[in-house]
Amino acid sequence: MLIDAHCHLDFEAFDDDRGAMFERARAAGVDLFMVPGTTRERWPAVLALGERSDVHVSLGLHPYFMHEHGRGDVEALARMLDEHDEVKALGECGIDARFEETLDDQWELFNAQLRLAKSRRLPVVIHCVHANDKVSQRLRQLDLPAGGLIHAFAGSPDQAWKFLDLGFVVGLGGAVTYERAQRLWRAVKSLPEDGFVLETDSPDMPLCGHQGQRNEPARIAQVCETVAKLRGESSEAIAAQSTATAKRVFGID
Repeated sequence: MLIDAHCHLDFEAFDDDRGAMFERARAAGVDLFMVPGTTRERWPAVLALGERSDVHVSLGLHPYFMHEHGRGDVEALARMLDEHDEVKALGECGIDARFEETLDDQWELFNAQLRLAKSRRLPVVIHCVHANDKVSQRLRQLDLPAGGLIHAFAGSPDQAWKFLDLGFVVGLGGAVTYERAQRLWRAVKSLPEDGFVLETDSPDMPLCGHQGQRNEPARIAQVCETVAKLRGESSEAIAAQSTATAKRVFGID
């Protein structure tokens, strides 16, 4: 059994074959999916997917879509969290330092969402690009009670352990399948068995050999195999470890 701990199955990229995509995932051994919300406009589609027995959801405001966020979105998020107890986490939120022109606004939005997560004791799903050290510093200041997931981690062993020490786990996805990811490989080898989850970020974050193609949850099996080789363990052991950790982080029975 595998859990895809982070996949955007509500995105339009799956509108033409969403049912077939789920079938391919099941054939590859993926039985559960964690779907994060990214914008207020997309929350209803995420919640609709969450009505499936094999889908769990989180809701948040993603830093990549700053131009789509508006006044009142944080308050709307607070209401949604209060009204939908099926929501397992807050996110996807975070910092993407590639976009310097919105960085101040990103931090303001991120801090507001972290405060929401703390007040409701929810885990947080964090998008963190070129900002590992600053984000870990902020998380240490806030001392969040439920930890969460550092999605699509691509940092060093030291950065990974800073997040682990704060009660977070790191998400391993397509990046780990590229030979150029030597620093990430060192981090993967250093992680404890309960320090990571497997994810695809579908339809994004394509795996090596699938560049330019739409990603989908069935390909998490290849991520699992790569992580197993790096850690000198069986794919079955890695799948079991990742699944147990995802269930713990998100409170999945």
